[in-house]
Amino acid sequence: MTLPLPSLSILRKNLLKSVFIILLSFTTSHVFAQDELLAAVTEDAPELAAENSWFENFLNKLGADGEFDADKLIDFSILPGPFYNPEMNLGVGVSAIGLYQIDPEDDVSQLSSLVINGLASVNGALGVGIHNKTFIKQDTQRLYIDAGVYNVPDVYYGVGYDNNHNDDNKVKLNSRSIEVNPMYLARVSEHVFVGGGFDFRYSEAEDIDILESLIPVDNLFESSTSAGFNFHVSYDSRDNVLNPQQGKIAQLDVGVYREDLGGKTDFEVFDALYSTYYSVHSDDVLAWQIRGRFTHGDVPWDQLSKVGGGELLRGYTTGRYRDKQMLLAQVEYRLNLPWRHGMVFWAGAGVISDQFSELLTSNLLPNTGVGYRFEVKPKVNLRLDLAFGDGDTGFYFNVNEAF
Repeated sequence: MTLPLPSLSILRKNLLKSVFIILLSFTTSHVFAQDELLAAVTEDAPELAAENSWFENFLNKLGADGEFDADKLIDFSILPGPFYNPEMNLGVGVSAIGLYQIDPEDDVSQLSSLVINGLASVNGALGVGIHNKTFIKQDTQRLYIDAGVYNVPDVYYGVGYDNNHNDDNKVKLNSRSIEVNPMYLARVSEHVFVGGGFDFRYSEAEDIDILESLIPVDNLFESSTSAGFNFHVSYDSRDNVLNPQQGKIAQLDVGVYREDLGGKTDFEVFDALYSTYYSVHSDDVLAWQIRGRFTHGDVPWDQLSKVGGGELLRGYTTGRYRDKQMLLAQVEYRLNLPWRHGMVFWAGAGVISDQFSELLTSNLLPNTGVGYRFEVKPKVNLRLDLAFGDGDTGFYFNVNEAF
């Protein structure tokens, strides 16, 4: 006798419950038990969507109603969340997500966004980052502003895969940094943008603890200041910059840093990427990306190409793997679930090297992971990602997709 198969909607609902329980179990094993939260998020999606649901009412009070209020100057959502990692210990992150529209009569430009991420941890880590994307005049002009001020624990394993892969080379330090990067883009054809901007970065290492490491660390005892101009060209057919469902982007950014502009050294950075997005099934998305960052000249320790963190090869500690050249590829399936929920599954790999010609023969850094998504505003997702690298693991609380 043939048994009836469960419907796709039931499978998606059960998948949401199962994977989100795994994510919460992982994080709470490192932080603390949150029985009430666990019970709330594992309720069936239709129950969460009920009008009188306490969970929905709670989200509405935070502004995470999944809607955009055009009557507000900036329609904000504010979402707090705990985090844990070996360097920062237990902490709390807060994301303020604002949407706005420059011209109410502009029916071409997508909604502009202002994301403010703040963090604080029990061992004194503090930081705030600002990511602003403004779309102007029927999307013929775009203004991007990224800025941040951080005072956080960090790690340094030297330069190059052989040094970075050796656990005994770990150096602990406290990193103080300031970064400001405005960028203006103009549309020159249907999908082509050109533009430029300025990039300023200052980094200083304090409380350097060499532990048992034998790698040279003389460069860490000098602060780093980089100042330069950025030049941008891109082909962008994505239907949405923050959360694409379809389209592609090919982009090249060239940074020219000079002492004459206020920096300490002269060097160049070439940052290139190609990403494609396919809409499949019930609003699911298949996305893949190839990205490289290539440097030349007297590159300071904080401006070397790195993998790891919440965007560039999730699953590796930020700052552990660094060298002059970097190349990575990643593919991700974004699964749409009932109400405003979603899941993602991805795999990728990257390499670092001193010379560009050595990239294809360098040791591979693989990664894979799973994540939960919740739409707080139209096309704006809160993301929780659990990622695994080669001997490393990462958990990320962030806003918008990794790519």
